[in-house]
Parts: sequence; structure tokens; C-alpha cells
Amino acid sequence: MSSIKTSVKGKVPMGQKVAFGLGMLANQMFPAALGIFMVVLVQDLGFPAWMWGILFFLPRVFDAVTDPIMGFISDNTRSKWGRRRHYVFIGAIIMGISFVVMWQLYRESGLNYNFIYFLMWSFVFYLGLTIFSVPYVAMGYEMSDDFHERTSIMAVAQWIGQWAWVIAPWFWVVMYDPEWFPNADTATRSLAVWVGISCMILAMIPAIFIKSKSTLDETSFSPLTLKAIGKSLTEILAGFKEAFSYRPFRKLCIATFFIFNAFNTVASFSFFIVVYYLFNGDAGAAGIWPTLFGSVGALATTFMVIPIVAKMSNKMGKKNAFLLSQGISIVGYILLWFLFIPGKPYMFLFGLPFFSFGIGSLFTLMMSMTADVCDLDELNSGKRREGIFGAIYWWMVKFGFAIAGLLTGAIMTLVDFNPEAAVQADGAVSGLRFFYSAVPITGTLIAMWVMRDYDLTEQKAREIAKQLEERKA
Repeated sequence: MSSIKTSVKGKVPMGQKVAFGLGMLANQMFPAALGIFMVVLVQDLGFPAWMWGILFFLPRVFDAVTDPIMGFISDNTRSKWGRRRHYVFIGAIIMGISFVVMWQLYRESGLNYNFIYFLMWSFVFYLGLTIFSVPYVAMGYEMSDDFHERTSIMAVAQWIGQWAWVIAPWFWVVMYDPEWFPNADTATRSLAVWVGISCMILAMIPAIFIKSKSTLDETSFSPLTLKAIGKSLTEILAGFKEAFSYRPFRKLCIATFFIFNAFNTVASFSFFIVVYYLFNGDAGAAGIWPTLFGSVGALATTFMVIPIVAKMSNKMGKKNAFLLSQGISIVGYILLWFLFIPGKPYMFLFGLPFFSFGIGSLFTLMMSMTADVCDLDELNSGKRREGIFGAIYWWMVKFGFAIAGLLTGAIMTLVDFNPEAAVQADGAVSGLRFFYSAVPITGTLIAMWVMRDYDLTEQKAREIAKQLEERKA
């Protein structure tokens, strides 16, 4: 149990936490909406599974490659606005506008045209996301140097960000209600405008309201000329290698990769399981149950999981809170195997609070622990490199997301599930149900094994912070 209180110096005003959290709402609303809208490509616009896999994979690989470069640029920027704020602002504009344009798809344009159009605009969107998200995440790491206050910052941010996952599932209701729109692709074109513009505004808020010091007089930064950035690729790779040499950080990245990758591989299956297993393929009869699955799960995360995990972290430490939370999520995945019951769709609601501990605790704790690792890096290297560490961490997240897109298509092909078919092949829906539980359980167990001996404890983090203070003094 922790007996050390957060220092006054390390305290962050609630207004600053909320400003950071509103950026997190935008950061999570985009992938939440994408997860809903992507189904329209298959269900309504006729994209085959291989196209769906490519659209998941290639833009995210591009995103993963640009993240470390953006991290280097952000860490070495000399500006009166500091290292991050202007990038967050510009990135918000690019990703907001490109998201709107990306979803202006029309059936009459043809399958091949829509595929190429969507793929090209996806690259623009993910470039904007990189310019926004890498400095934004680093901004969060810099907000406090206190061990527990970092968890508080991330808990507030995740609490606000989780509302994206509460809201987004209700898009199903709007998209497939003929009183709102004649078809889902028309609905997507309209909803994309609302999501893109509103999230663009939310993403600008951290850039406007979170304070940062001028870096104009910094002499330790690398130059950011085109020639220097080209030469800096070797430095970026060296930084990548050096960051990964820290054992605690390596464990955080690997554990996140397995949990997030496994979750996203099967995330879209919940819609198909509810419709095809609980309601025999009748989407109309399924009504709002697919929506309730996502929305109730997110509400459980928002009001139960995040506050509980924050308290667990203060009482038992971040590592133990992580292990316990992930163990609870495994119970949830097992329960969902038994609680998907045809004729009794309400039963799966009882498994959602357990299920929600997995992703609900992941980023609250992992982002806080990454900030601790940044202190360890400063002690060893003499540099503050939140941008590089944030970029590498989120590189693992996004690379895992890209792999998940390919695995989703592969599993659907393997079990012979066809979203366009009214009647599925024998064993197809059962196969989806098996992978829906088995893949996340396997990924979570691997992550727990990796984190079992994570050793950057509160005591060690406090000692590092003390040494850094002495060095600065």
C-alpha cells in the first residue's frame, strides 16, 4: 500500500486534465466511428473480405512508420508555443477534414473506384492522426512528474475518452433506421461530417488550453531542417533501439500489443454474433442489441472500471492493478461464451462489466507507466524524449491494430463466414464465437506473463524523480 502522497508541485489543475481528456475523446472517437463505419464497406457497399483487410492494414502500417519520425520532430522543436501544441492543432484540422472526405462514398461510383478512393484518403487521415496524436500523447506524459498524479491524469482522460465508445454504438441505430436514412452508406456520409468536424474541434482544445514553456532557447535539440531530418533517420532508429533496451518499457509495449491486437481482431464479431447467433441473421429483429453491447460495455468502463482501477493502482501499485484487471477480463470473455443465448439477448449484459476491465484498464495504467519510463530515460540519457517513447508505444498499438485487421479477415475466411449471406455455412457462427473468446484470452494471458516481473515500482520511480531533482538543482 502506498504511504506517499502526491506532492503539491506534481498536482495538475482539474481544468488542465479535462482539456487533455477532451483531446482523448477525439482520439478515441475516430477509431470508434471507424469500427462502426467499416462494416458498411462490407455489408452495404460490397467490399470483399480481402479489400477490407487491406484497408485495415496498409494505412495503419503507414501510420506506424510515420509515428517515430513525428516523435523525433516533436521532441526537437524550438518554438515559443513549446514542442507540441502547434502540431496538435494542425493535426486536428487535417484528420478532421480528411475523415469527412474519406467517407463520401457512392455505390454508383463502382467497387474499384471506391476502394482506391477510400485507401488514398485513409493515408491522408492517418498522416493527420500521426501529426496530432504523437505530440498529444507526449503532452500528457509531460503534465506531471508525480507517480500517482500521472495515473490520475490518464484516468480522467480515459474517463472522458470512453464516452466515444458509449456514443459510437448508437450509430448502428441511426444508420439502419429507415426513418433516419434510406440506407447505411447514405447515413455514413452524413454522420462522417458530424464526427469529423466535432472531433476536429475537440482535438484542438489541448493545443489551446494546455500550457507549455517556450523552447526557442533550447540548445540541446537536433536541427529540424529537411537535410537534418533525413540524416536523423539513423538517430530515430537508434532512439528506437535505445528505448526498447529499457526492460520495463519493452514489457509495456509487448503486453499492450497482445491485449489490444487480440481485442481488435475480434471486436467486430460482436455485431455478427448478436445478429446471426442470437437473431438468426435478422438485423431488424436484433434491433438495438448490437448497440447495447458496445454502449453498456463502455458505460461500465466509464463509471466502474476506470475509477476502480485508479484506486487499485494507488493501493497495490500499477503492475498489480494491471494483472488483477486483466484477470477479471478473462473471466468476462469466458462468461460471454455462455451468456450469448438465443432468445435471451439480455443475458450477455451480465458479462460486460467483467469483459470491460481488459481495455478499460489498459491505457489508464500503461500510459501512466510509460511516463515513469520517460523519467528513467532522462536519468540515463539526460534528454526528455516523451515524443519518441509515445511514438514507439503507439507504434506497437497501431501495428497491432493493422495486424488485427488482417487477422479479422483471415478468421472470417477460415470459418467460412459471409456477411452478405442470409444463411451462414454450418459452423461459421460457432467458429466466430470460438475465436471471439479464445483470441483475447490467449493474448491477455501472454501479456500477463510478460508483465509478471515488471519492476519499475513506485519506490524506484520516486528514487529516480529524486535523483533528477538533485541533478537539476
